[in-house]
Amino acid sequence: MIDYKRLDATDAEAYWNLRLEALQQDPSAFLTTYEDAIKREKPIESTAERLSNESNYNIGAYQEGDLQGVATLVPESQQGLDHIGNVFAMYITPSARGNGIGKELIQKCIEYGRHIGLEQLQLTVVATNEPGIALYSSCGFEEYGYKKQAIKRGEGQYIDELLMDIFL
Repeated sequence: MIDYKRLDATDAEAYWNLRLEALQQDPSAFLTTYEDAIKREKPIESTAERLSNESNYNIGAYQEGDLQGVATLVPESQQGLDHIGNVFAMYITPSARGNGIGKELIQKCIEYGRHIGLEQLQLTVVATNEPGIALYSSCGFEEYGYKKQAIKRGEGQYIDELLMDIFL
């Protein structure tokens, strides 16, 4: 049984541990590196603050008390862009992949976006992440751009990203 819940400060330690796993398991999928993350002072406290921010929608999937997956929807706040939300920090632990958690997390972001009156959701995904692209496409997202050399990792190592969106 998977339990989905909006994350808050009480989930900070579980979220932080899953985030560190994500940075180790899929380093190309995130701008932050594991090495930079572990250098942060008071990471659980700052995570608790971020999860307490009511303007962000942080959704998590728990199974038997363990956080298995997360996704975050951040609405734009600037006037003129405030009809758009951005999906960030999507991650499912490898042992929980393939059982619909990712799709449910994205569907919950879409539902929440509609609930708060957003008209469009956007996200970026590493261009070589075929399972991620397939997941987002199955939820109705479409590619609208390609960002060459979006992330630089070391000398001459670049990661391209696809830009995807869905109109609500």
